[in-house]
Amino acid sequence: MAEKDIFKKVRELEIATRGLVNQVFSGEYHSVFKGRGMEFSEVREYQYGDDIRNIDWNVTARFGHPFIKVFEEERELTVILVVDLSGSQNFGSSGKTKKQIAAELSAILAFSALKNNDKVGCILFTDTIEKFIPPRKKKGHILRIIKEILAFEPERTGTGIKQALEFLSSTIKKRSIVFLISDFLDDGYDQILKIIGRKHDLVGISLADEREYKMPSVGLINFIDPESGKQITLDTSDKQFQKQLNKKLSAQLEARNKLFAVSKLDNVALNIPRNDDDFNYLKPLIRFFKQRAARW
Repeated sequence: MAEKDIFKKVRELEIATRGLVNQVFSGEYHSVFKGRGMEFSEVREYQYGDDIRNIDWNVTARFGHPFIKVFEEERELTVILVVDLSGSQNFGSSGKTKKQIAAELSAILAFSALKNNDKVGCILFTDTIEKFIPPRKKKGHILRIIKEILAFEPERTGTGIKQALEFLSSTIKKRSIVFLISDFLDDGYDQILKIIGRKHDLVGISLADEREYKMPSVGLINFIDPESGKQITLDTSDKQFQKQLNKKLSAQLEARNKLFAVSKLDNVALNIPRNDDDFNYLKPLIRFFKQRAARW
């Protein structure tokens, strides 16, 4: 992608995201992700309906009528976007690749955080750490993160969720909100996921393209694994092949969902329908925010 095309795409994402954040996500984000506590702000005169437990008795005694302490939420949080850039993220049958959708989701989450005065950082990974952008809270910083997700050319193609989470654990010491955006075509990250879930507020965002788990019956097809580069010819019309494929993918999906459930972590599943340019991935994201807000 040419530099001018990247800039144009980032600008388009900024404009589209700003409207969504202002209309929907900013308030939802604020209500779902709380600050670290309450801090003293000021003292003011008591008003009818105020909680008497907040009366400042020293000031009240000095002036002869009641004053109360006012507290505000200690708001500033840190958001870390952990984004999978492995080879499988370049697949997409709906007009957008999983990588493009990951960039759009990251833009919404990052601008929501920025509007609430929170810092945002980013870890881009394959089966190694490709890039780390430390948390900051300026608009230009957010635009840089979006640009990197869209245009960064990774050196590797595999998936290493375990390595990404281990790097997060060793690098980000302060409790943060972590969005792990991936298709989760990996294994061996069970234990580190649970550890990170205890240390940080971790939310998984799972991307799956319908064409990946619903293979059309069109005879012999040559396939290339985008992560390993291996080539293989398969008969998609073979009923046994279809059965085994569906069984394998169903098992992967069930294992991922069970892992998040057992770890007591949130997971937003985005199943992208094929040949649907108008796929609205916002609906499951909004539903997640509302459901989580209802739990708090």
